[in-house]
Formats: sequence, C-alpha cells, structure tokens
Amino acid sequence: MARASTVHLCSECGHTEPRWHGRCAGCGAWNTLVEEHPPQSGAGRPGRAQRRAGQAAPAAQPRALAEVEPPPIARLGTGIGELDRVLGGGLVPGSLVLLGGSPGIGKSTLTNMALGHLQAAGRRTLYVSGEESADQVRLRAERLGAGALSVPVVAETDVAVVAATLEAERPEVCVIDSVQTLHEAGLGSAPGSVGQVREVCLRLMELAKASACAVILVGHVTKDGSLAGPRALEHLVDCVLQFEGERERTHRILRALKNRFGSTNDVGVFEMRDGGLVEVLDASARFVAEAAHAPGSVVLAAMEGSRPLLVEVQALVAASELVPPRRVVTGLDRNRLALVLAVLARHGGVALGSSDVFVNVVGGVRLDEPGADLAVALAVAGAARGQPLTAGSPGEPRPVACFGELGLTGELRSVAHPDRRVAEAGRFGLAPVLCPAGGPRAEAPARGRRAPAGNEGTIELSSLRAALSTALPGRATPSRAARAA
Repeated sequence: MARASTVHLCSECGHTEPRWHGRCAGCGAWNTLVEEHPPQSGAGRPGRAQRRAGQAAPAAQPRALAEVEPPPIARLGTGIGELDRVLGGGLVPGSLVLLGGSPGIGKSTLTNMALGHLQAAGRRTLYVSGEESADQVRLRAERLGAGALSVPVVAETDVAVVAATLEAERPEVCVIDSVQTLHEAGLGSAPGSVGQVREVCLRLMELAKASACAVILVGHVTKDGSLAGPRALEHLVDCVLQFEGERERTHRILRALKNRFGSTNDVGVFEMRDGGLVEVLDASARFVAEAAHAPGSVVLAAMEGSRPLLVEVQALVAASELVPPRRVVTGLDRNRLALVLAVLARHGGVALGSSDVFVNVVGGVRLDEPGADLAVALAVAGAARGQPLTAGSPGEPRPVACFGELGLTGELRSVAHPDRRVAEAGRFGLAPVLCPAGGPRAEAPARGRRAPAGNEGTIELSSLRAALSTALPGRATPSRAARAA
C-alpha cells in the first residue's frame, strides 16, 4: 500500500492520524487535526538518520538524587526588575522562555528593552526578526535609548540559517521574534503549522542547551488569548510568560504560567509610555487614587500571584427594554457574574431580572479569582439601590475595601492571603475592610462583627446578607424571589 502523502496532526497533543477526523483520538479535542506533509527522508535535525540506523543505544547509569550536586546557576539580569522577578531572578543560561501576548501589547518592546540593558552591561546579545526587516526594528528601537540601538539584529526565517548564526556569534541571550515565522526547509508544510513549530522549537532547544544561550521565543496567541501552536510547545520550553492588557489602556501585566526555575505566583506590572515600558512598583496607589465614593463603586483587595493589588470595581444597573436583559462584564468572568447575580436575588433581596447590569474592573485589569465575588455583589447592590457603600463610617466619604468568595447558599467563604489583602488596604487608609469570618471554626456572627483585638482593620462577616446590612445600612425592599423564599 502506498504511503500517504500527508498526515493529520493534533494541535493540542500532537497525535497523528492518516485521515482527518472531527475529534482527536489522543486527547478528545474537537477540530484540532491539521493536515501536514511528513518530513522528507533525512530531513530535520542532524543525527536523526543515524539514530534510525538500528544501532543499540548504551544503557544509562541512574543515580540517587541525594548524590546529585546541582551546579550554581548564575542568572543574567535583564535590567528590568519586574521581568527579573517574574523569571525568578533573571534569565538562566541555556533556558527557553516563551513570551506570548496579543498583537500590539508590547512583546517586542519588552524584549528590545531587555536586550538593550544586557548589551549595555557587556553581554553578547542577538535579535532575530522574522516578521520585520532590520530597518523596521531600528525605527522601533529608536525610542528605547542607545542600549537598544547597539543590539545586533538579523532578519531571517530559515531555522538552519538562524542556527548557523547562533553557532558563529555565540550570544548569551537571543530573542526569536517570532517562533511561528521560522521554518524548516525539509518540511513541506507552511511556517507556523504544527509540524514546523514543533521542529523549530526542538532545533532551538538543542542549540540553547549545547551553547548555554538563553533563548526568548516570542509566540502568537489565538483569538481566545491562548498561545498558538501545539500544546507540546509549552511543554518543551522552560518558562511560559503571558503579557496581558488592553491596547487602549496603558497598564500591562506579565505573569508566569510555567517556570522551571522559579515561582509562578509572581506578576509584573508595567505602564506603556512614549519611551517604552515603565515598571509600576505601586500599582495599588494608581487605582485607589482614582476610586470614587459613589453608588456602584467598591475597592477590591485582590491578589495577583503573591502581590496584593487594590483595584476599583464599578457597577451600573439600569432598566432594560430587552428580553433577556444585558449582562456586560469587563475584566471578570461572565459566568461568575451570573452566579453572583443569582445569589444576590436569592439570598440578598436584590432582584435584577428586568435590569441591565454592567460591571467593569477599572484600569483594564483582568481578575480571575473567587475573592472578587463580594466586591461585585456589593457594587451591583449599591448601584441598584443608588446608595454609596459605607464600612461603619457614614460620615467619611471614602471608598470601601472588601474581598471574599460567595457560596451558593449565601455564605461568605475565606480566600487565600487575607492578611496581605488587609495590610495593603490599610496602607491607603481603607479600614475597616469587609471580609469573611476567619476559619470554619470561628463563631459565625449574625450580622457582622468587628475583628478581635490585634486585627482591628477588618469587619468579619458570615453571609452576604450581613455584608449588605453592614455596607448598605437602611431597610431595602426585598425582591420577589426573596419574598417567595
């Protein structure tokens, strides 16, 4: 039987099928099989044909982990404190770092700045551009200072030429912008396909490990924000960084999704300016200064990795002429908003079945933690009643800070790092902070009680109804759902 001229590879798991199927038999994902041309005989990385010759490989000698002495790792500081902190202290020689983000978010700006600082510090660097010419890279680097202009640049898309250049120049840090533009000449598929991206990454990984060169791969993202290409690409690299933010806003957040040489609990905050990206060392001060003491506004004491961050959550409730009414949310999960609105109607006496609800996290920050439930509920309830929130001090017009997770039965559940959240709110005078009662064995207050001595900056609450009674004093008209209950 003649060998098939094409194969179908799954972009999620790399499973191969001779014919196209709607569902991958390897991982069960739908519509992920992509047609690819198999590599030609002898094509690909050097030594593959020799390994197929049938020679038996020598057996390896295992050792106990206690006998393994790890060598000291001298990290390379990029000169950007936020980037170094997310990486775990700097770039590790011989590591592969995958940096992803939406188009225009600032990936090339960040990498150009890092290379410029390394070049100014006497390190050997190289910038490989597959999407732009050297002239275009020069125009973008002019606003980043003299250090960025001294970085050597190569405009090339053939991975063989890039590999030869790396072997000849021997840089300590190299940036590939982007990995989807490189191609292997021995493969018949187009650049950016599953087979091409996997083969290119394997080739660069071998070079990085052999030459101790730290390689930063700039990757594309799909329309839903995930990294493009096969899932095997994220498994091959040592570190996966995600650059998030909205192009219309100035703030950017860098978070680590995977890091073999550091923690994934750290995030970096930047601000895009005319001269490039500027580190934001105290992001909470920016958001708290703009917070308004108005109906529908509340300050959320959130956690971005291991860093506490204060952000303003705003809500607007208006009568709707549509069926069903609109639910618009920015910076939060839409399904989480639906859950909060259902708990509000059932256990908080705030029915919004005939109203449009708009919720926004100010500043373009994207939050993905359950601790935002209480802030969303209080903001929506305050907007529905037209009443500003208070934290036991009606005479002081200042924003209210809170955090907590809502249960389906209306109770407030504790979240991680409550002490850090309270301390961050206390730095800006946002006290007391509305938060869940501490621990499952703590005494459950009926409405809301002050924290015990030593933690006077909080008001501990056990339920959503207690939180509404504390932050929105006064009798509210119960909803139809609450009366029926």
